[in-house]
Amino acid sequence: MNLAEEIVKRLLEKEKISREVVDQTKRNVCKKYGVNCPPNTDLIEIYRSMDAKDQRLEAALRLRPVRSLSGVVNVSVLTKPYECPGDCLYCPTQEGVPKSYLDDEPAVMRAKLNAFDAKKQVENRIRSLTKTGHPTDKVELRIVGETWSYYDKNYREEFVKSCFEALNGKKAETLKEAQEENEKAKRKMVTLSIETRPDYITKREISHLRKLGATMVEIGVQSVFSDVLRKNKRGHDPEAVIKATKLLKDAGFKVCYQMMPNLPGSDFEKDVEMMKLLFEDKNFKPDFLKIYPCMVLKEAPLYELYKKGEYEPYTTDELIRLLSKIKKDIIPYWVRIQRVIRDIPSQYVVAGGGTSNLREKLHEKAKKEGWRCKCIRCREVKDNYDPEEDLKLFKQEFEASDGKEIILTFENRERTKLFSLLRMRVPGNPYPEVLKNSTIIREIHTYGQQTMIKDGEVLEASPQHKGLGKRLVKEAEKLAPTQKISVISGIGARNYWRKNGYKLKDSYMIKEKGD
Repeated sequence: MNLAEEIVKRLLEKEKISREVVDQTKRNVCKKYGVNCPPNTDLIEIYRSMDAKDQRLEAALRLRPVRSLSGVVNVSVLTKPYECPGDCLYCPTQEGVPKSYLDDEPAVMRAKLNAFDAKKQVENRIRSLTKTGHPTDKVELRIVGETWSYYDKNYREEFVKSCFEALNGKKAETLKEAQEENEKAKRKMVTLSIETRPDYITKREISHLRKLGATMVEIGVQSVFSDVLRKNKRGHDPEAVIKATKLLKDAGFKVCYQMMPNLPGSDFEKDVEMMKLLFEDKNFKPDFLKIYPCMVLKEAPLYELYKKGEYEPYTTDELIRLLSKIKKDIIPYWVRIQRVIRDIPSQYVVAGGGTSNLREKLHEKAKKEGWRCKCIRCREVKDNYDPEEDLKLFKQEFEASDGKEIILTFENRERTKLFSLLRMRVPGNPYPEVLKNSTIIREIHTYGQQTMIKDGEVLEASPQHKGLGKRLVKEAEKLAPTQKISVISGIGARNYWRKNGYKLKDSYMIKEKGD
């Protein structure tokens, strides 16, 4: 018996298993033989080769568990360098990588290692996640790079087809064939997200995004003030953002705004006002938010203004004060803050951006001052699930983009732990045509540790596969003011909706009440 096998067998005999128990058992066995402890990746490999069945041990061995604590694993793939339609003041340009990206960013390094091949990027990322103990049956695929909608249409379709092929483990003749295969594949794409400019969102683009299977769109908003957008040579106005948001929501897409405080032409008070407008003005109200404070990079035109003394970024303290104000006083319960800083390697940053552990500093400040952020990410149950906990169904309704939004959630009574969420919309002017006279379910998500059902066994320490999502769907169907209900389903989630009585029509899952 080798060292790793002995450790795993001892762990499987334990009545209780935790990360602390794993570490102590490793130390005890290795002390006995006078050797160094093996990495958890070796233990995971041995555990799987033994065909054991103990999801407690899997969870305890898992490296960087946060990667699958939101119910899915995120896989980011980068497009090849391509011409960009923008000329933004703050945007870096570096040869051999897509505009706005830099050589040493993790996603760029992975992409370059694989010659920007989409299939290889996905395969390598899945391999890495699997090796470190993460389930990869539900994948949220995020395509990043330059303006996606500006790339050649054939390139976009081939790129997405390659991503599906990587998850399916087999080639396909067409994109549609790859999608159909993914419906029954072991690794399913439950979300497909792309990023683009608001002025490139049209009805034609929406039709193409649905052909690809996209369900979420990140739009580079940066600011909602015309003067700030002009000064930074953004190339669009707030009306483009308003139009894009409405088109996307009325087609069922989840909408993420990328916002950039501290731009030239703005200041602290104006940035606070901007963030308030996002959630007070009915024309905006994004579902997700990425906050990328402006940084000074030598590779961007903004660097010249900085050298001349015509631009001064926030200090770290100012940035923490701004982000604390946003998280404490502005963000509503139904928004998820995905990021609070762009992950740019420190060697490129001349000024601005604060610090790489900004989120941790914000959490420390909140704890010290006695307040909590209400955003979805900060309230996700993660690994704090208690099956005996009393859950309450919450309903929120509000007007947005000439339509009505209804948010249903299962949470604890204090609203500090979020278990499951459903996002539904009564659209003002739906497009495509198939959505006419229907209520649209735009998102359903159960949080906590991503877990697969193994031989009928469900992980007790996770709210997944406990029927919470199905209960939310039933409640949504009762509340829907129309007979027809449409779902913008990820390709890999279509069979879930079929089990709930929905049928595929023109890329949406649709059900008539009473069917």
